Amino acid sequence: MNNVNNGDLEGRLAVVAGGSRGTGLATVRRLAEAGARVMALARTPLDPGPLSVQADLSTPDGVEVAATAVTAIGVPDVLVHVVGGSKSPAGGYAAIDDELWREELALNLLAAVRLDRALLPGMVERGSGAVVHVTSIQRRMPLYESTLAYAAAKAALSTYSKGLANEVAPAGVRVNSVVPGWIRTDGAEGLISRRMNEGGVTREAAVADLMRVLGGVPLGRPAEPEEVAEVIAFLASDRASAVVGAEYVIDGGTIPTV
Repeated sequence: MNNVNNGDLEGRLAVVAGGSRGTGLATVRRLAEAGARVMALARTPLDPGPLSVQADLSTPDGVEVAATAVTAIGVPDVLVHVVGGSKSPAGGYAAIDDELWREELALNLLAAVRLDRALLPGMVERGSGAVVHVTSIQRRMPLYESTLAYAAAKAALSTYSKGLANEVAPAGVRVNSVVPGWIRTDGAEGLISRRMNEGGVTREAAVADLMRVLGGVPLGRPAEPEEVAEVIAFLASDRASAVVGAEYVIDGGTIPTV
């Protein structure tokens, strides 16, 4: 894939929250290929370097650490939020207590809200920038058995993203969202493993059950992290200069459309 040319983001500062693995790491690499200076933020260890910061973005203190590191080198041209995940147990709504709700909302919604609040003022003052929020198809078709809190948080992130897009577009800052379905990542494998352990079934049975709950994937396979990163890179580039408040779904046809 080479829809975004190397050099399209030459000299621009891109910040990727959740950039240590999976889709986040693929995004870091793709934006760098397009010429950007990329700062990766993550709560898991990162390769040491001047443009990587280890911080827990699900906490106010972690966001402050990350924002301080970013602003020390400049105002971002591109801000991508890939942070997300779920560790709720199976059992539906009754299995998710207040603490789990707080954790899921903090990671999947408030991490983006807080980092935006810290970094967008500089982008607005400058009059340019691109923000991409990574949500999930679960905002429309939640897997209530095991990831209801995650789905609710991602739905809230989608709504927040749309409202923010309308607010900051007149200032020259474009906000859009990417909506993945089943992506071949460690997080997806973790969900499959949980379904295997909690249901006492084989991997094949867990995958089949996940496909059933999703309603099938017409494409016949999960998307690769690099395919999601390509769309993010497009939205970050000037090629998407008139794209504002849009949602790009990457789910292999899972969500039925009319």
